[in-house]
Amino acid sequence: MIVMKPSATPREVQAVIDRVESVGARAHSLSSTLEELLMASEYILKEGNENVMLCERGIRTFETAYRFTLDLMAIPVLKQMSHLPVIVDPSHAAGRRDLVLPLSLAAAAAGADGIIVEVHPRPDEAICDAAQQLPADDFGDYLERVLAAAAVAGKSLSGEPLTTGATS
Repeated sequence: MIVMKPSATPREVQAVIDRVESVGARAHSLSSTLEELLMASEYILKEGNENVMLCERGIRTFETAYRFTLDLMAIPVLKQMSHLPVIVDPSHAAGRRDLVLPLSLAAAAAGADGIIVEVHPRPDEAICDAAQQLPADDFGDYLERVLAAAAVAGKSLSGEPLTTGATS
């Protein structure tokens, strides 16, 4: 998977696409509009890679109690504006483990096509982003709750992780 921020130049985007033919995820950057996110994704689609997902990771606001504000309204709006799947990264937005589940539940209910969370066997020992990682032992319960929230809202997630990344 390729994850690029909308601030990447068309030349940078093209250089990556020329080398890789995998899924591309365009992250909604801290200060870009949804239209800018979609236009940046068009560069990937234009070159023939139809494996593109949009990713909401939070936007910058004046709030200081958490890292970023997860723009839940972006989920249904992006789904109205585009045919592309919308995934959400509540771990990145929150920056705090205790907020990942509530944000995930809200994202599932809002119609997210997928949710990315960071999981580690011993989160406090993780080299990077320790504060936002869920303990691996808790992931099963987390997944059940998110799938239930999606079902109550008449939505569905596959429940199958696409990939597992290396832990730090």
